[in-house]
Amino acid sequence: MNRTRVIPVLMLRGRGLVKTEKFRKARYVGDPLNAVRIFNEKEVDELVFLDISATAGGREPPFDLLADIAGEAFMPMAYGGGVRSLEHVRQIFALGFEKVILGSAAYRGLDLVREASAIYGAQSIVGCIDVRKSFLGRYELTSHSAHRRQAVGLAEHLAALERSGVGEILVNAVDRDGTMSGYDLKLIREVASRVSVPVVACGGAGSIDDFVLAVHQGGAAAVAAGSLFVFMGPHRAVLINYPERDLLSRCLP
Repeated sequence: MNRTRVIPVLMLRGRGLVKTEKFRKARYVGDPLNAVRIFNEKEVDELVFLDISATAGGREPPFDLLADIAGEAFMPMAYGGGVRSLEHVRQIFALGFEKVILGSAAYRGLDLVREASAIYGAQSIVGCIDVRKSFLGRYELTSHSAHRRQAVGLAEHLAALERSGVGEILVNAVDRDGTMSGYDLKLIREVASRVSVPVVACGGAGSIDDFVLAVHQGGAAAVAAGSLFVFMGPHRAVLINYPERDLLSRCLP
């Protein structure tokens, strides 16, 4: 098995799966339980679930749905969205998820990150940053599904997340999301050069070649994608898929 994790990212809205483009234009792509069953058969490395409406809507994580998902899944899973308290973190782990992803919560203060890391271990806590380019080409941090710009700088926030005890960083390029136009390699390199924890590249993958570039040129320790694993062909027909293991092993370290 290749050491580089290849991770499908599934977006939840309500009880359905959706896929966005640049964090907008959410398109319904199916039932999460059916997707999990297919990914079980594909023997994927890991699954990430992100509820894209929980934080923006002021809702807590959909624990009933997460329980159903955990009951079906045979692979490690991570969840993010609407996590605002240590009790939320506890419930997610109690359901059987291996990792909790903290994004917007970290901008309100890093106590939750520190406490969760101290109790459950850094390997279980993922810091998520949603990054877009400004009109001047500078990287900006955003939250609430990219609807809010954060004043803190990228380097400062990455340092704070690492000091607080995250075990890895999921970096999401908002401008590349859903485009299948390739990762923002400059962004991945910048993040990877500033932290000592593993970096998971996300946003823009359209082929296995993009995975290779993210690892070898960007310095990513793992690669994640959404559209690549839920769409097929030039017309983007909905079809849950995952590359053959032999192909991944030949291409990735």
